[in-house]
Amino acid sequence: MSEIVDIDHLRLGDRPLVVCDVDDVVLEFLSPFEGFLGSLGHRLVPRSYRLHGNILSTLDDRPLADDNVTQLIQDFFAAQEAWQRPFGDAVQALSRLAAEADVVFLTAMPPRYTHMRRRLLDSLDLTYPLLATESPKGPVLRQIHGTRDLPVAFIDDMAHNHHSVAAAVPECLLVHLMPQSEMHNHAPKPDPMVLSAQNWSDVERFLLAHFTQR
Repeated sequence: MSEIVDIDHLRLGDRPLVVCDVDDVVLEFLSPFEGFLGSLGHRLVPRSYRLHGNILSTLDDRPLADDNVTQLIQDFFAAQEAWQRPFGDAVQALSRLAAEADVVFLTAMPPRYTHMRRRLLDSLDLTYPLLATESPKGPVLRQIHGTRDLPVAFIDDMAHNHHSVAAAVPECLLVHLMPQSEMHNHAPKPDPMVLSAQNWSDVERFLLAHFTQR
């Protein structure tokens, strides 16, 4: 069951809304995570689009137990400020989009790491409001947007998040953006109604066109 996310700090204006994922959309995740694993004597083998089962010890090439992988992901979130950097031209593109729309970050991670992520984003001039939750993103986006008669767009790298938003906010423009990597080649493809962006230039073009359709 979806939780009610605290959005009391959000102040939306009378203009379009952009709700944007963070990991591997605004900040690099997979590449720095691989570096983090290497520093601890582990490596990622991209045999599928999963972290669990695909992280091996460099000592014996045995997969780490699922509990250990979960802990490594949490440890990475705790250390994210030392590892993560902007993804592509996210900083510049979001700055231009913010001149036309309200921008909100909706990141899929345990809320207890919000303060680390907030500091990191702020250090990169990505000062837009941030929500961290492990709930399905569709109901959260509906909670944010409500019944406003204004354009809304969602950017994410995960197909299931787009499907969640499509079900909860059918009027939302959906844009799929993800890195190019061997692991991402295994990623599930989103439904045809989701626009595919190769880079932030594509994202910006899609959203600006959507805003003018009001």
